[in-house]
Amino acid sequence: MKQRKLEMLLERVEGFESPSAALEQYATPAVLAAEILHFAYMQGDLEDTVFDLGCGTGILAIGAKLLGAREVTGFDLDRKALETARRNAESMGVDVEFVHADISEIEGHAHTVVMNPPFGAQAKGNDRPFLLSALRTSDVVYSIHNSGSHDFISRFIGDARISDWYTTAFPLKRTFKFHKKDVEIINVEIYRIMR
Repeated sequence: MKQRKLEMLLERVEGFESPSAALEQYATPAVLAAEILHFAYMQGDLEDTVFDLGCGTGILAIGAKLLGAREVTGFDLDRKALETARRNAESMGVDVEFVHADISEIEGHAHTVVMNPPFGAQAKGNDRPFLLSALRTSDVVYSIHNSGSHDFISRFIGDARISDWYTTAFPLKRTFKFHKKDVEIINVEIYRIMR
């Protein structure tokens, strides 16, 4: 499936009903979700099992399944977001399991993790538990981080290694009262990390 077709399909995924600023619940835009998923697909990393950590309403998990992943599981702490994710998967006609779990309690193993973790805007270091769980539960990790995170991630991942990374745009829609613009384009970095 071409990236643009995937993006058009993912535009139908419903976002958060009442997002939490404390949990940094920013919906991953379809354009960015399609970009990171297509990147993983082209590397052959979406053929087997996939975990989406902090899956929110399921856009990355659903996209991974649309691209042919054998088995996909999304994990999130927010039960309402998981209800929305289940509805989204059903409306898209894909079989994805969604599990209520704290990021530190995730068990099992997947070949690949895809995630858009909190950037730490509300509480510094919020991305660290996500990286730790991703490295503990998978062989390869695809993750979105604030621009300028390369040095931190390189040090934080220990023996794992960054095989690829690049900067791209994240069109952040006005989600909370403190946002001033309807859409703000922020630079983010997409990482492929291998254990």
